[in-house]
Amino acid sequence: MFIDTHCHLTDSYCDGADGVIARAHDAGVGILICPTADPRDIPAALKLAHSYNNIYTTIGIHPEYAPMDAAQYLSTDILTDPRVVGVGEIGLDYHGGAENRDQQIKLFEQQLDIARRVALPVAIHTREAEEDTAAILTGDIGGVMHCFTSSWDLAKKMLDRGFFFSASGILTFKNAAEIRETFAKIPLDRIVIETDAPYCAPVPYRGKVCEPAMVVETARVLANIKNLQMDELETILAENVKRLYPKCHVK
Repeated sequence: MFIDTHCHLTDSYCDGADGVIARAHDAGVGILICPTADPRDIPAALKLAHSYNNIYTTIGIHPEYAPMDAAQYLSTDILTDPRVVGVGEIGLDYHGGAENRDQQIKLFEQQLDIARRVALPVAIHTREAEEDTAAILTGDIGGVMHCFTSSWDLAKKMLDRGFFFSASGILTFKNAAEIRETFAKIPLDRIVIETDAPYCAPVPYRGKVCEPAMVVETARVLANIKNLQMDELETILAENVKRLYPKCHVK
């Protein structure tokens, strides 16, 4: 079974998790990890993770919600819950402009401090903010660069700092040759896969609402890049998830 390491199951597209889980299972996708972005989704993510034995969650606040006091939402009680495997998604996003850069950085650094305190890995969102991301993630905390589409230069820096890299459906896009080249260079033992559902539906589903079952299409492209059979890749990715998220019970 493959693992979708980042799927937003609390979004409105997920009208009842039973169908999403069933379709994922039928496609060969077993474990699903549901991040939060909007702090208002934290209770729903926790409820899902406690309702299904194959769903885990990461708890965090996306930079679009800066300014905000993360301590109001990321309590020790929540983050030490056995179904919470990491802190995320957190990070920086200057795509719409960097007018609130300082507020984003403050929220990001606050959540990193919280993650350090509870010894959890982090799921990092970075968009058009490579320099600041690299400056803040100095190597004293580990985790994953979620939906990685940044440069090989940033990848090299984060590899040296122990990070994993998550390939999304973007890897399958026709215009994503540079991203495929980057993942060809990233060591196989540092890669995981995700859908980022309901976003970034892979080929041949572009234009449709993405869901966890579709992560298999990203796996196919990654297997081709790495010259592996799908069953070989499946085993390697499962081992990577065990190391990335030790609280996630991967068989």
